[in-house]
Amino acid sequence: MKKSDFDFELPPELIAQAPLAERSASRLLLLDAAAPALQDRMFRELPQMLRPGDLLVFNDTRVLPARLFGHKSTGGAVEILIERVTGAHEATVQLGVSKKPKVGGRIELADGSQAVVLGRDEGFFHLRFEAPEPLEKLLLKLGEMPLPPYIARHPDASDLERYQTVYAREPGAVAAPTAGLHFDQATLDALRERGVDTGYITLHVGAGTFQPVRAENLEDHHMHREWLNVGAHLIEQIRRTRAAGGRVIAVGTTVVRALESASKDGQLHPFAGETQIFIFPGYTFTSIDGLLTNFHLPQSTLLMLVSALAGREAILDAYRHAVAERYRFFSYGDAMLILPRPAGG
Repeated sequence: MKKSDFDFELPPELIAQAPLAERSASRLLLLDAAAPALQDRMFRELPQMLRPGDLLVFNDTRVLPARLFGHKSTGGAVEILIERVTGAHEATVQLGVSKKPKVGGRIELADGSQAVVLGRDEGFFHLRFEAPEPLEKLLLKLGEMPLPPYIARHPDASDLERYQTVYAREPGAVAAPTAGLHFDQATLDALRERGVDTGYITLHVGAGTFQPVRAENLEDHHMHREWLNVGAHLIEQIRRTRAAGGRVIAVGTTVVRALESASKDGQLHPFAGETQIFIFPGYTFTSIDGLLTNFHLPQSTLLMLVSALAGREAILDAYRHAVAERYRFFSYGDAMLILPRPAGG
């Protein structure tokens, strides 16, 4: 398949620039293969769309304030975007700078601490931060939230809370698992009262999630690496859910990528490590029965993933509907619940 097969027209004004006042006030488009048509719903109605005994799987990664600012010894301004923390004082980063520094070059940060360039690999730089505190604490002191490139404003104090899920607990991401941003405590309580179970994986979303697909043929595209953990407790939850006739619903594409990376020969196994899994139409899913997700960029790997689950034409039809109905797109936008036809059904 080709990248151009996943294009659609998106008016720029539909790209959400800020969150709604209430997390669960988003709209929700329901694409149910068992229903005759798309349904325009509200996110607060999600518990009524699920069944007692279903299992929602969340990504509990926590976003770091991963954007730093400094300057080179020559005075040139430098923007540092952490891609991944690789040690107590080291990270792989992207650098915004007029002239790329050489190995051994130094970047001075706002508090006087310095970062030293250790090396470069495929556009990413490896830095060591010479500061008394670990890098995560340095980021909490100096960093700002790394809003996606399609949000055309500087982050403010509200983004520290709203570009973070209410259940985030494992620090390490530099981009939010945005399908989870719609959940507030009232919605989680309503799901529990409905009899819907919840489980968690961890996948630390990297800045590479925003990298465009440059190859026209999808088989030539190489995915970025992300670290994940799928534990034995969740796998047992999934086993019990399936045995009782319940469905496993992933909250976000990161959960799909984590579970499918932990699947081998159709069976889930505990797994902690890196994944480069690239899911596009033709892929056979083994770990999920549905997906809650936001609306994704044209020609993106995430749009390809949801197309693999529900069918390319069905997804593009749903996106055209969402544009016509003025849904809000991308990270701070509205949501979509995809319930595909069961395998063999």
